[in-house]
Amino acid sequence: MEAHTTTPAVTLNREPEAAEPRWLDAREREVWLALRRLLWGLPPAVDRQLLHDSGLSGPEYSVLSTLSEEREGVLRSGAAARLLGWGRSRLSHLLRRMEAKGLIARACSPEDGRGQDITLTPAGRETVVDAAPGHVEFVRSIVFDPLTREQQDALLEACRRISAAIDASGTLDGACEGEPGPCDGEGTA
Repeated sequence: MEAHTTTPAVTLNREPEAAEPRWLDAREREVWLALRRLLWGLPPAVDRQLLHDSGLSGPEYSVLSTLSEEREGVLRSGAAARLLGWGRSRLSHLLRRMEAKGLIARACSPEDGRGQDITLTPAGRETVVDAAPGHVEFVRSIVFDPLTREQQDALLEACRRISAAIDASGTLDGACEGEPGPCDGEGTA
């Protein structure tokens, strides 16, 4: 069984001169599987809590809380996509649904007419203010309460290092390229 943690179960057909991949050892595999479970398990848990308590999805709450932290409750859609780590297309579809619910308003930016401003509506502000206490308590109970301060510091450092490695890999570069601009034929309705 140990062999399966260090090499794949299947024989790969590759060129003889190809370098051997750096397979994960048993400990690295354990860390990776735990991280993967966290990465895939946390969003549905957050969604369930938010939907139950406030009727919001995790992405909707993320947009509303991001807008609520802006001075005037207004943010360019491109800046929002970068802050949230999403592509413009994903954000645009979500914003369309949120606008239909009256949580946000969208309009072409008066600065250049090309970018789109997202504005938190009074209903959106009320919704995020009402949702925040329960959400913060949930986050505290599943992320902070189980960890000591030292473990929280270690988690923060690990997250920063992994995020920096992702940024350095360039895999997110151009994630929004090729997508239509919000005020270039897509409209704001």
